[in-house]
Amino acid sequence: MDSSAGKVAELTLAFWVMKICATTLGETAGDLLSMTLDLGYGLSTAVLLGLFLISLGAQLRSTRFRPLLYWAVILSTSTAGTTMSDFLDRSVGLGYASGAALLATLLVAVLVTWRLTLGSIAVDDVRTVRTEAFYWTAILVSNTLGTALGDYLADDSGLGFLGGAAVIGSAIAVTAALAFATRLSRVGLFWVAFVLTRPFGATFGDLLTKPIDKGGLDLGTAGSSAVLFVILLGVMGVTYLPRRTKAADAS
Repeated sequence: MDSSAGKVAELTLAFWVMKICATTLGETAGDLLSMTLDLGYGLSTAVLLGLFLISLGAQLRSTRFRPLLYWAVILSTSTAGTTMSDFLDRSVGLGYASGAALLATLLVAVLVTWRLTLGSIAVDDVRTVRTEAFYWTAILVSNTLGTALGDYLADDSGLGFLGGAAVIGSAIAVTAALAFATRLSRVGLFWVAFVLTRPFGATFGDLLTKPIDKGGLDLGTAGSSAVLFVILLGVMGVTYLPRRTKAADAS
């Protein structure tokens, strides 16, 4: 997809690298607010949902694809999704498995409603406010689901952080292989991959931040967030600045 044709990012390898960076950053930044700064899951969720609505409002008002704005919304869904999942799983007491099942059901409901309402859940030509509303709702729910699934794999399944990341990484590799080697629906595979990269980011975030005796690298939420933010900006610069330069030269 040419980003000039719609308001969302082109689906390239760089997109998925930035997606994983953003979701991992969402995990560490969400934990920074709720745990390190001790705001709690409820208050952190309220703050981050507010930031999501502000960035989403700017995105909906935009008339073209703006990389910084687009990825700001992605990041806000990721951070809000982290604290929302933790609030449901821990504060409300649903647990990781029940929370993930509830969110998976909600995601299916959003996609089905989107399909029935607009006739397609394709993401290669997002232009209208109605399409974007469904698009960003599905992304918010999928990122929240990913946190719950990642926490389940890392904590309740017995796999640990590395084991959980390995399972999700293998599932992502299988999804990529299906996209290249089969004629399965690219739209369906996109949403599968989008959901899977969130728990991969969640488990990778846990690997970065958790203590060494719990299987992590003990970088802390602040340090991990800073490193991931720099990486995300760097990949964005490499991906989008050359295109802006070419467009300016062409004009």
